[in-house]
Amino acid sequence: MSDTSHDTPHLPGPSLWPIGFAIGVACLLLGLVISWIVAAIGAVLAITFGFLWARDVTRSVRDDVPEIEPEARAVADAPSDDTADTTPASLPTYSRTRFLEASTIGLGAAIGAIVTVPALGFMVLPSFTNLEEGKADLGPIDNFPEGTFVIASYLASPTAGEVSRRTAFVRNNGLAEGDKPSFTILYSRCVHLGCPVQPNGPIDEAAKKEVNGVELRPVLAQSFGCPCHGGLYDAEGNRQAGPPVRSMDRYTFSIKDGRLVLGELYAVGNVSGTGANAKISRYPWSTPGTHVDGVEAWLYPIVPSQVTG
Repeated sequence: MSDTSHDTPHLPGPSLWPIGFAIGVACLLLGLVISWIVAAIGAVLAITFGFLWARDVTRSVRDDVPEIEPEARAVADAPSDDTADTTPASLPTYSRTRFLEASTIGLGAAIGAIVTVPALGFMVLPSFTNLEEGKADLGPIDNFPEGTFVIASYLASPTAGEVSRRTAFVRNNGLAEGDKPSFTILYSRCVHLGCPVQPNGPIDEAAKKEVNGVELRPVLAQSFGCPCHGGLYDAEGNRQAGPPVRSMDRYTFSIKDGRLVLGELYAVGNVSGTGANAKISRYPWSTPGTHVDGVEAWLYPIVPSQVTG
């Protein structure tokens, strides 16, 4: 009768490494949204606990393989040879079970990487790539009467067609210090959720003109409003009421050969003063609903590339 008291295999105890790995991955994904610091901490946790988890799982595979004494059988009527080596060779063995365990772990890791990496790429990269648009030439500065807003509608990418149509509210402020032309150019998207902002004032449709694909319409705007959620801005783009979290975004601009050329967008915290004498709290462009100043700005440290869509 054989003794079966030692036939039960030894099973490893429960491990906390998978839990730590999961927490690290969660922190990494959360950090991609709110903070690079949180993302870095999550990456360190995921790598550390992932390594410890893999090390714990593969411990039995990495252990030294015991040498098993092969069975020696006597051959009947074998000729006796005192010079022959009768010691059987000892070869290390690697069980099929351990081979399958290692193969399964490696295959699972490869499949996980193949599935996870593209998903993360499609989720994160679109916010940071392919968002730049070319500069827009709005025409001669004589098309913009001093002290009056003009609704300028243009195609940011003529090859893309109407889908790239953008609108800006342009006001000629006259000359600033140093006899340089001054313009206030407000982007027409609400900084709450990106809805189109409308000027509060009559539009002079009779004075409408279109030059080189740019449509210009003068408007007597004393303020601007978002019809979607009740956001209200004054003539400088400062928030007056409603859910917007900052002032309206503005365009940089340049004057080339007497023509007004739009540059990139930038975010505005607050504007003090008016027209050419305005003092603008300028920040890198950020998405609607994002604070750019104050304590709240620390919750939104990642600013994607400029987009004017």
